[in-house]
Amino acid sequence: MQDGLENLDEDLSGLKPAQWKARMAALAEQHGMYQPLGDKHFTTFIDQGNTLLVTFETIQGIHNLSDQAQPLGFDLVKNLGWSHMCVVSDGDTWFRDERIYGFFDQLIDDGFFDEFENVLFYGAGPCGYAAAAYSVASPGATVVAVQPQATLDPRMTEWDDRFAENRRLSFTDRYGYAPDMLDAAGQAFVIYDPQVRLDAMHAALFARRNVTRLRASHMGDAVQTRLIEMEMLYHILSLAGSGKLSEAAFCKLFRARRNNPFFLRNLLGRLEREDRGVLIALLCRNVTERMRAPRFRRRLEEMQKRAESGEFAIPDKR
Repeated sequence: MQDGLENLDEDLSGLKPAQWKARMAALAEQHGMYQPLGDKHFTTFIDQGNTLLVTFETIQGIHNLSDQAQPLGFDLVKNLGWSHMCVVSDGDTWFRDERIYGFFDQLIDDGFFDEFENVLFYGAGPCGYAAAAYSVASPGATVVAVQPQATLDPRMTEWDDRFAENRRLSFTDRYGYAPDMLDAAGQAFVIYDPQVRLDAMHAALFARRNVTRLRASHMGDAVQTRLIEMEMLYHILSLAGSGKLSEAAFCKLFRARRNNPFFLRNLLGRLEREDRGVLIALLCRNVTERMRAPRFRRRLEEMQKRAESGEFAIPDKR
């Protein structure tokens, strides 16, 4: 751990909301800066190194994803010596607030981002939208967005009925249409599950010369959670922050899905819906040889019986 950052290991999970927010403010002010941005948002900044990670997170997400109720970036600050700015919302706001526009305007005017050798923006879902949209404040930055929405403007995405209650938010003023805001980025990566149709449609809107779309098949509608489970997310951000993230590097990391129960169940479910008997047998055989998986063992036995009846042939192991 970096010297002087020991208290970033502090467990904040048992604090009441007001206490948690106050402690976050104290930690940020000790190591950098804390700034409230109205009733729904605030930002913390930990000043540590020449690489800056800017994350967009919700209070609820921080508590759900971290055992210590800490922002995602704290681990990278402690382990890699990065600086970290966390823009936090109470609930899913897509960070559409004039106070946030003004905050980033001030950072631009102050030349804040110019002080860092590398700048990386990160977020997932509505926070992924924000990471892409506000990255325009730091031309040349790298962006990693997981399942981002491009916009909720019904004139553009009337086909997405998941966020109808948020349609009153304005996505046509400043920092608005996220794919256009990526034009200034050095490189951007959009991670999504192509089997989740609406996420895939949003991902298609991000098609740009400097955007690499990374397919995380069979990860469902909580891709960030799956990446954390597989211990992939911090590796992805570490590579992105050092300019080493690529489609090939992502695919290499994504091999970890072979041991992820959610992925395996999801893949099995798809094969079952398509009644792909041979592939079901091969998948279940592979899984049961590597781990204890009663469901897969039962399905393998069923497939073997079907094969014995002459319905299909299961290839021998090579």
